[in-house]
Amino acid sequence: MDTHTDNAGVLLRQWRERRRLSQLALATKASISQRHLSFVESGRSRPSRDWVLQLGDQLDVPLRERNILLAAAGFAPYNPQTAPDDPGFDAMRQLIQRILNGYMPCPALAADRYWTLLAANDAIRELLRYVDPKLLEGEVNVLRLSLHPDGPAPRIVNLREWRHHLLARLDHNINASADQKLVPLGDELAALSVPLSRGPERFGSLRDSRRAVPLVLRTGGSPATTTSGHTPPMADSHPPQSTSPASKPISRCRQQA
Repeated sequence: MDTHTDNAGVLLRQWRERRRLSQLALATKASISQRHLSFVESGRSRPSRDWVLQLGDQLDVPLRERNILLAAAGFAPYNPQTAPDDPGFDAMRQLIQRILNGYMPCPALAADRYWTLLAANDAIRELLRYVDPKLLEGEVNVLRLSLHPDGPAPRIVNLREWRHHLLARLDHNINASADQKLVPLGDELAALSVPLSRGPERFGSLRDSRRAVPLVLRTGGSPATTTSGHTPPMADSHPPQSTSPASKPISRCRQQA
């Protein structure tokens, strides 16, 4: 998707096509004139601010990208955005850490929209005991860390199922956000080797990305099971909430007998 264009009509058409909607279907869904929508997409008419917000909502456009739509139409951004290292994010960062600590003794972490590690609780250290230190240098991508042969992957009992779940989650992120920066990460992860004997492939499609999946990790003794789900990034919350890039996988764990 060309997010660098200054033509709001082009961006709206790209989002409509990405959502596999005809002009008639979108116009009906948004209770607007199909002819007006056609004029906007072709550049013959300029959309109003409310019109852009309405269509962004109907097309389920992420909040960051709605700001881009507004700018292309000549309007100021509607959704505030704060970087995680901004001083104004301190209170939210402390809240995220408190939430993660609340999962103790189970591991829990927070990552941004590109799956870069932002925060974690102390239980994560158990998962990192057998990780190559090189994987922890600089910015740490939690998907790469999880599936890399030099990471915890060799100790994941159901690695194939876990891998399929993460790739499905990433595929969903790409389809929902149209963020092409995630595509190389998906290609890299898909190319990582997986032992053929490491657990069954339980999912029939990468589209099945929303269900909780157990991560069965063999540590020093019996396997420990962590059930992982995912909460949407705050960036995809409804306005007027801040478009923070933090997201939090939810975990539940138990020690197998």
